[in-house]
Amino acid sequence: MKTWIDRLRREHTLAPEAYRRLLATADAQAVDYLHRQAREVAHSKFGNDIYIRGLIEVGNRCRNNCLYCGIRAANTSVARYELTKDEILDSCRKGHELGFRTFVLQGGEKQGCYAKWEDVVSTIRRTYPDCAITLSLGEMEREEYEGLFRAGADRYLLRHETYNAAHYRMLHPETMSREDRLKCLQWLKETGYQTGTGIMVGSPGQTLDHLVEDICFIERFRPQMIGIGPFIPQKDTPFRNWPSGSADLTLRLLSIFRLMFPEALIPATTALSTLLPDGKQKGILAGANVVMPNLSPAACRSSYALYDNKAAEGTEAVEGLALLRKQLDRIGYRISTARGDYRSPTHATDKQANRQESSSEDK
Repeated sequence: MKTWIDRLRREHTLAPEAYRRLLATADAQAVDYLHRQAREVAHSKFGNDIYIRGLIEVGNRCRNNCLYCGIRAANTSVARYELTKDEILDSCRKGHELGFRTFVLQGGEKQGCYAKWEDVVSTIRRTYPDCAITLSLGEMEREEYEGLFRAGADRYLLRHETYNAAHYRMLHPETMSREDRLKCLQWLKETGYQTGTGIMVGSPGQTLDHLVEDICFIERFRPQMIGIGPFIPQKDTPFRNWPSGSADLTLRLLSIFRLMFPEALIPATTALSTLLPDGKQKGILAGANVVMPNLSPAACRSSYALYDNKAAEGTEAVEGLALLRKQLDRIGYRISTARGDYRSPTHATDKQANRQESSSEDK
């Protein structure tokens, strides 16, 4: 195991069977070594800085019916909401005053909202030129992605959840397509976004072979952001009785991706903190370098119910920023208020040049 881990750190790739063995091993010392190597790599790139992102859950209305998701369109039990432009900007104002320099706008997937998001993004860009804007609003047309990029968005997160076609079909309705999701990811990359994808660990029907397929896809795709979180059931979905995913497996994957992509932006997710009281700390000690406290209006947070018992207080919320600092300090880390953009030593792109080029083509 140690030989494979050393090779992954050195060469950033392994054979599929080696990935499978790393995920399956019961050797606690090997797992500890994997996390230690990932932690060392993260520290070599980012020091003891952990980037904070202000998460704004802009709305829970969604056109899709993903079988695992609590805000699926067919769920009539959830209280629906959609933040106004002023509410979003107020959340940004509060975050900026507290030192946040990245805002993450996340919400259910809707059609016909492009004009609103273009207006919101361009206003945030004008108001906070020193901040990065990350979007996680689902699948759109290529022209819409390009328009939001020109308006000022910097990053886009679109988790593919599972690469295996049969597994994807098990988790999603017929109206959704794995091919469409992968096509959108390619469009985002070609547009010039710092692009993120990721997987849900332990989702219904998932096997280790599926996870190896995910690893190999992410290795080929080379995202700048990677989101890894455990599946957690939600009481109003068809998978309400399915067991939660493994935190241990989630942490192993986090470390594998840190060794594969030393410069990647990898969060210690809220789902991990929901599953484990110390999930955020364990994620960081396994190689994560991003946390995303919730900047959403407090009255809306419980309605963004992707899964049951979602952590929304304490260090998961902006109100717990002081506590977050103390927790990070106890494990030797500190909050960084820098934008925290992805910086590849060999594949760096000039985001502003890409945006200007896209704008020129429209004239």
